[in-house]
Amino acid sequence: MKIVVIGGSGHIGTYLVPKLVKAGHKVISITRGQSKPYKEDAAWRDVEQMTLDRDKESEGEFERKIAAINADVVVDLINFSLLDTKCMAEALKNTNLSHYIFCSSIWAHGKSTALPVIEDQPKFPLDEYGIQKAKSEEYLHNLYRQEGFPETVIMPGQISGPGWVIMNPTANHDYWIFDKIRRGEEITLPNFGMETLHHVHADDVAQVFFNAITHRKSALGESFHAVGAESITLLGYAQAMYRYFGQEEKIKFLPWDEWCNYTNDKDYIDRTYYHIVRSGYYSIEKGKRLLEYYPRHTLLETVEESVAYMVEHQWFEIE
Repeated sequence: MKIVVIGGSGHIGTYLVPKLVKAGHKVISITRGQSKPYKEDAAWRDVEQMTLDRDKESEGEFERKIAAINADVVVDLINFSLLDTKCMAEALKNTNLSHYIFCSSIWAHGKSTALPVIEDQPKFPLDEYGIQKAKSEEYLHNLYRQEGFPETVIMPGQISGPGWVIMNPTANHDYWIFDKIRRGEEITLPNFGMETLHHVHADDVAQVFFNAITHRKSALGESFHAVGAESITLLGYAQAMYRYFGQEEKIKFLPWDEWCNYTNDKDYIDRTYYHIVRSGYYSIEKGKRLLEYYPRHTLLETVEESVAYMVEHQWFEIE
């Protein structure tokens, strides 16, 4: 098949595009031309590269150019608003399209109530990002039911892997936390460290997208979580990192307001808040049943691979 991957050199595309090429598909990777895949793979030599930037195109032109490719499958990894979702769906309606796969997020759920969270339970997103993803999901599923538009929604968790900054044990992207642990220094967690994160290796996220394509009939009109088999508390995460570096754990706890004053960085505080206020554990049973999705990486394997990359590439070395 001819498959378009929009955002092909990002976290997910780095692993998905080579899988598709090796399965014999003709793949067109759409990027802004500003970055390379995080992992080298000989399969990229057989990928058609196309440079497009939605922000630099007139209204609707980006979608029209995607539609003009007349692909069998469009994997959309960079769509963040309901308006863009509507534009893309309208543009693809009169093409050869057999499957549109939309990348949403577990953030569309909002605060977790019943655990594990399943894909189809009511959603109460907390911020504009989650709201737009949830609205796009609802729009696409209605379009499938009403007009037969061939869509599938994939909802990744905290996408992790070697080469980029991953979510740390304080639920933000301050990667120097890992260096403090590596040196055996004390770190401070908010509250009692009982909130949870749900990391997933980018390769496993790519597996969900790939399996949605190979299990098209089961995937149409459905949403699927793309997460690992387990989530972890902030405390458990921190303890695991001290063990990984062979250090005695030194973990302090502060009530939320005191932790915010201690951290004194609005960006990190905001990121932590929006992650821990969700504290989800997201079910993959539907993905197992309909897509034969089985994560290849445990949560700690994923984190350790990412942290090992940071150490190997001297992220913590100060000149």
